[in-house]
Amino acid sequence: MLAEDSVLLREGLIQILGRFGHETVAVADAPALVAAVADDRPDVVVTDVRMPPGYRDEGLRAALELRRAHPGLPVLVLSQYVEQSYAADLLQTGGGVGYLLKDRVGDVAEFLDGLERVAGGGTVIDPEVVRRLLSGRDGSRLGRLTDRERQVLELMAEGRSNSAIARRLVISEAAVVKHVGSILMKLDLPPAPDDHRRVLAVLTYLRG
Repeated sequence: MLAEDSVLLREGLIQILGRFGHETVAVADAPALVAAVADDRPDVVVTDVRMPPGYRDEGLRAALELRRAHPGLPVLVLSQYVEQSYAADLLQTGGGVGYLLKDRVGDVAEFLDGLERVAGGGTVIDPEVVRRLLSGRDGSRLGRLTDRERQVLELMAEGRSNSAIARRLVISEAAVVKHVGSILMKLDLPPAPDDHRRVLAVLTYLRG
């Protein structure tokens, strides 16, 4: 399910997704998105933030509404804007969410990879979204982290696995495991299944 008011971008995304075997239903405003999802439960929702009728944050608020009405529905926000007040709220709804910036998607494969990870229950966040959400904020718990631990946490926010983080930072996977353990300890996260603790760490990182 694609919610995008720009005709050219909407049609372009439909063509791209169709080329890779995805069937797309498209709408042009937030109320239509909510109604369409109720009628035809999609595998994943891709939505812009600023859409009709008000061109403010209708798309993101619709995404939150859909996550509450349909728990577990995968939602990927694809926008030019970072709406700080609602982005962290969306991420707090659990796995199967993402927030990517249109201008920073480097290629089609990168976009499709993020979409598929969200559809599979992962969390995908553009590092620039993370930086903007943290702008001017540095909670006391986050202040405990080293520079390297912040780098690891940023990649965790992107939904990267330990092996992917190791490749990106050119360190061993064992070193990543050690850093992740230190991050969870310094953020005072309670014992829980590993995946859930990683999500909690990312949310703590974003909320500051």
